[in-house]
Amino acid sequence: MFGGICFLVHGNMACGIIGEDLIVRVGKAAYEKELVSAHARKFDITGKVMTGWVMVSPEGHRSEEQLKAWLQKGIDFVRALPPK
Repeated sequence: MFGGICFLVHGNMACGIIGEDLIVRVGKAAYEKELVSAHARKFDITGKVMTGWVMVSPEGHRSEEQLKAWLQKGIDFVRALPPK
């Protein structure tokens, strides 16, 4: 999906990889807060920003600790959604 790989939890997309960037679904409520995180930016690969998702550059997910933290954000968000 999106030209990369995505990972689902109960049928809802939580995160993925596009090139070297990690994409994470954080939801609209946490979106602005997560955008100010180091190495995070808007998810925009088509000219239309996907609100509720952030892209994280490799520097922001290089360590195991960083990667786990971002993945947990995506998992926590989609676990609150109804399964598909």
